[in-house]
Amino acid sequence: MTLNGKQQPETSTVIDIQGITKTYHLGDIELQVLKGIDMKIERGEFVSIMGPSGSGKSTLMNILGALDQPTTGTYCLDGIDVAKLSERELARIRNKKIGFVFQNFNLLKRTSALRQVELPLLYAGVGGRSQKAKAALESVGLGNRLDHMPSELSGGQQQRVAIARALVNEPSLILADEPTGNLDTRSGKEVMQIFQKLNREQGITTVFVTHDPWIARHTNRVIMLRDGLIIADQPIAAPLDAETAERPSEAEELATVFDDAYYGGKAEEYN
Repeated sequence: MTLNGKQQPETSTVIDIQGITKTYHLGDIELQVLKGIDMKIERGEFVSIMGPSGSGKSTLMNILGALDQPTTGTYCLDGIDVAKLSERELARIRNKKIGFVFQNFNLLKRTSALRQVELPLLYAGVGGRSQKAKAALESVGLGNRLDHMPSELSGGQQQRVAIARALVNEPSLILADEPTGNLDTRSGKEVMQIFQKLNREQGITTVFVTHDPWIARHTNRVIMLRDGLIIADQPIAAPLDAETAERPSEAEELATVFDDAYYGGKAEEYN
């Protein structure tokens, strides 16, 4: 990718944030949501970010997606200092470097699956859009649904269209915000199979924000936030395989993920 006429080198570190804070001013009230986040995510990682409501995970997601700027600290995406970019350059970064997948799919109601996936290519001025969009839909198992509208697709199929749309520009990073939150268990498993396949076979760097411990256990690393700080950052020793894993009770899964990622940290993390 080029910015300001210069070709940007590809680095092994996709996300590098140092000392990130975010403060909102609501009248006379100052609300500090992020209080100093340091985090690196390497190319090819599959990471989940968890935390209770108010922990700062949505704010962090917006910063990672170049949708918001931190109050202080630095964020480098693929070696590019995001804070130094103009609005036009930020738009290019979002279009070329980041693929977004949302809980609510964010599909246009009267637009076919093929046209939905073509949109990022259209904004980027890329040629051969239909062929590339078709290939992206085929990669998520929707090669026979190209002309279907969202109303003609199940929830799981709509999310697969959204994943194809996120992939079509070959981004450095996929950011997925509760991507299985509106899906039944079967559809959620199918979507997780796609994400795991993309990560394992194509090495696509993927970051989930989720409240679901079972979903988090399909990733390779869990970062846990509380009160605007990272309180634990642990690898998942044996990630679940979405094709074979069956969802346990929520209580069992919560106990497992907290044992692995939360209580498995250093003692000083809990002071």
